Parts: sequence; structure tokens; C-alpha cells
Amino acid sequence: MTTPVAFDFAELDLEAIAGAEGRVVVLVGADGKLDKAARRVNRLTKGALQRAVDAEGFGKMKQGDARDLGFPAGLAAEALQLIKLDRNADGEAARKAGAAIGKALGGKSALILAPQHKCVEDVVLGSVLRAYAFKDHKTGNDNENGAQGGALKVMVTDATKAREAASAVAALAEGVFFTRDLVSEPSNVLTTTEFAARLEQLRDLGVEVEVLGEDELERLGMRTLLAVGQGSESPSQVVVMQWKGGASEAPFALIGKGVVFDTGGISLKPAGGMEDMTMDMGGAGVVAGVMKAIALRKAKANIVALVGLVENMPDGRAQRPGDVVRSMKGDTVEVINTDAEGRLVLADVLWYAQERFKPTGMVDLATLTGAIIIGLGHEMAGVFSNDDDLCDAFLKAAKTEGEGAWRMPLAPAYDKQLKSLIADMKNVGGRPAGSITAAQFLQRFVKEGVPWIHLDIAGVASVKSDTTLAPKGATGWGVLALNRLIADKYEG
Repeated sequence: MTTPVAFDFAELDLEAIAGAEGRVVVLVGADGKLDKAARRVNRLTKGALQRAVDAEGFGKMKQGDARDLGFPAGLAAEALQLIKLDRNADGEAARKAGAAIGKALGGKSALILAPQHKCVEDVVLGSVLRAYAFKDHKTGNDNENGAQGGALKVMVTDATKAREAASAVAALAEGVFFTRDLVSEPSNVLTTTEFAARLEQLRDLGVEVEVLGEDELERLGMRTLLAVGQGSESPSQVVVMQWKGGASEAPFALIGKGVVFDTGGISLKPAGGMEDMTMDMGGAGVVAGVMKAIALRKAKANIVALVGLVENMPDGRAQRPGDVVRSMKGDTVEVINTDAEGRLVLADVLWYAQERFKPTGMVDLATLTGAIIIGLGHEMAGVFSNDDDLCDAFLKAAKTEGEGAWRMPLAPAYDKQLKSLIADMKNVGGRPAGSITAAQFLQRFVKEGVPWIHLDIAGVASVKSDTTLAPKGATGWGVLALNRLIADKYEG
């Protein structure tokens, strides 16, 4: 497991700056005025900081941008990092500034001088998240992708106040890292059994965890879920996690697709890029990260999380195109394409969540369709919902946390694409509006009056290039937004 960089706050100590090792970070606003910490650094470096601020390049920098002054004279530090950030900068700019710090850490420690900046918690969160590096399977001292280690020390005017403001940062970082680690793991390591075992460790944080095996799933009638995994040696499982931090109110439900590897089944995917299908459990990974974050920060809400863990493999026992399977709800589904398996998993888990827990609302997450990538690229997740209030609350939370999300349509007109001659519905509706028909399929398993959001995260769960807050690979998208949604709408 990847451990976030440690951080702490201290009262501003001008005498300690010269001897700080590793990296020293100075924040300077667009007006170019140096605060007392920056002025001390400027004196120690014999005016080098002021010259950097006065240079034409600083004027062209945007909020949160950074530049390094290597091996600065007068400081023990190996680098002085100058970041352009106004004292009253918003959270997005502050996290961008923090990300510049985290990206440059390289396993070193950093002293951040921020005596007058209001969003120090966002600076720290950005630093910790961007310093992530998944190295569980690297040997030796390979630091190609950066390195964990080191620590952040933030000098502020009021350390106690800063600690209070940043009290949730460690919990959020742990949640995001848990998601990134799960999504990054190869499928020979993160089997369905291993995934369930890692979720069981959340019991140490006060989460109630229950693992339903294949016999129980068969008894419950979860045939669409079981059909997906029947060609795999790894047993299909549903893990139920409950966080009971509220009063007696019904819980809010999070539901994740956990396909630990997706070959496409008999409808086999092309070989090129199939290795990326280790991330097809991204929805379940986000759900796990949210549960860890809310447990660590002791959220005052009742949350139930359910993940369907399966592996989609071609085998003599695997389901075939043309098969008809019956869901827990009782509806029958004609399987046209075995590579449209995620919706079959979610259908049963959605229904089970409603039957057992009577939730106040539900959000499901899945790396569901390539079509959403064609529509929205890798900047936005697709948001589908039957409830404007819940959807608006989520979109607000996602915007606040800087996690891209865009609402997509639902309409009965798309249902005709799912009509089957021999069953109640098909599992695919063809190429047109592929992400929408997938959401329409799922909506059939949402009871009347239950607020629901479907998040298609195929384009944002794992990416090929760096983002602001993450190196290339698993992003942890959704942990911050869903944590914010729970805090804003369900705690209190």
C-alpha cells in the first residue's frame, strides 16, 4: 500500500529557514510583494528571489505555476521553489500550487513558507496527492515515476488553526491512494478474492464488511452478475460495507463495478490495449476509497457501499452471445455482447441494494463504455440521473473539488434500442448513443422514487498522461467529489 507523504504545521520561524534541508518553497502573489518569510529568503539568497520575481517570466506565470532556483546560495536546501499564488487564491489554484510542490519532491522533504495564505489545506492536499507513486512491483531504486518519502513542513502564522483547517486532508489522501493502488494493481495480484480481503481490512476503521460468495448470490438470484464471472477461476463476490455514523436514517448507497479483468469474454477484445483492462474495477475502487476516507474522518452519515467483484474470461463455461439470463429483479436479458458485462453486474447489485437497505439515494460508478470517452474524452465523467436535486448536488461537489463531470441525457426514446425478440431486453443497444443506452439499461433496475446517479468513469479512472493532481495512471477520480457530496448533503 502506498503511504501518503507526511505533513505538519509549525509557527513561522525565520531563523530555521537557512538550515532547512531538501527543498524550500516560497509563495508570492501576482503583485510581486514579498511577505516576511519571503523577505528572509531573499536576504539569505542575496536578492536572488527578488530578481526571479522581477523577471519577465514571473509575470507570465499563472496562478499555481512554479519555477526552481537550484542550489541557492545562503540556503542549506538543494532547491528554492518559487510559486505564484495570491494570498486569497481559491482552492483550485492552491491545489495546483501544491501539486507543483508534490511533483518536484522526488522523495525529499520540503519546507513550505505560507504565513499569510488562507488555503494552506488545499496546498497541502495538492502536494500530497501529486507526490503519489505506485511502486509495489518495482525493485531496486527505480525512481523513474517519482518517489514517496520525505515530509512536508508548513510554516504558518497560526499552526493550530491550520491543523484544524487541514484535519480532513490525511483522510482524503488515504482514500484517494487506496483507490489508486487498487486500480493500479495487476489482475494476477488483485483477484476477486484479494480485492475482497483488502476491503475486509476496513473493519479496522469501524466499517462493517460482509462478503457474499457465489452460493449466497445464487440463492439471492443474482444470475446476471454470476453469468459474467462463470468463465473465470476467480469466484464472483459481492462485498457490502456499512458506515454507521449518522442517527437512525436510511443510508445513502454507493455501488461499484468491480471487474478485476475484462477480456470481453467470448466477445473477445482486440489484443492491443487489453492490458489496460486491469482498471475495469475502477468503479469499485472509487467506492472503496470513499469508504476509507469517510471512516477515517468519522463522517456523521449512514453510508452503505456495495461492489460486485467478477472476472470476465473466455472459457468452456463462459456465457455466450445469445444467452438469456434472469436478473435478481426477475427481468430477463438477452446477452448480445459479452463485453457489455458491467451493466449485468450493476443491475443485480443495484436491485439488491434497494431491496435490503431502502436507501435515500444511490450513486453507481463504472468504467462502463468506450462511448463516453468518444463523447467526453478524458476530462469529464459522464453523469446520468433521474433526480435533478441529487444530480445538481453532485455536480456542485465535483466542481468544488475540480473533478470534471458532465450531465448526459436520459430519455424513453432510447429504450427502443434495447428491445429484444426473445427476452425483456438486450444488454446492448448498438453503437449510436452507446453510453446513454447503457444508462437506460441500468435505470430499469432503479425503483420508482429512488434518486439515482450513474457515473460512467471510463475516461477518467486511469489516464495516459499526468493530470494536475496525479501522475499518469490511476487518478482516484470521484473520491473527493463523493466525499464532498456526502459532507454537504448527508451529514448534519
